[in-house]
Amino acid sequence: MKIIQISVFLENRKGRLYEVCRLLGQHNISIRALNIAEATDFGVLRMVVDKPDAAQKVLREHNFVANRTDVVAVEVSDQPGGLADILQLLSKDDLNVEYMYAFVEKRSDKALVVFRFDDTEKALALLAAHHVNVVRQTDLAAL
Repeated sequence: MKIIQISVFLENRKGRLYEVCRLLGQHNISIRALNIAEATDFGVLRMVVDKPDAAQKVLREHNFVANRTDVVAVEVSDQPGGLADILQLLSKDDLNVEYMYAFVEKRSDKALVVFRFDDTEKALALLAAHHVNVVRQTDLAAL
């Protein structure tokens, strides 16, 4: 099961991140996880939100470049080595992680980590075969 990530391209100048967060807040859209990758003149804000369609729409209406990407969020044992266990499964099956970041919130005793894979379908099949719990888009609203 994939979830939707919204990627927003931001000029590297004061206040741009605030503008995105303010817009989402005004439209009652909750950010569940985020990551910022920075370059000299711009950054890429990657977010998992509870209402991705609404987020993309409002951001585009306010002249932000906002794109959708399929990502996978999995429950990872929240203990030393928990993430390494998941990464070992992926590595053994030759799956590449393009990038990843963790959720701010937790469910039970598990941390939630967002992955972008070079082969999402293969990753989903592997995770299912090893009984790794993958978070659904509908689960995000309950967090």
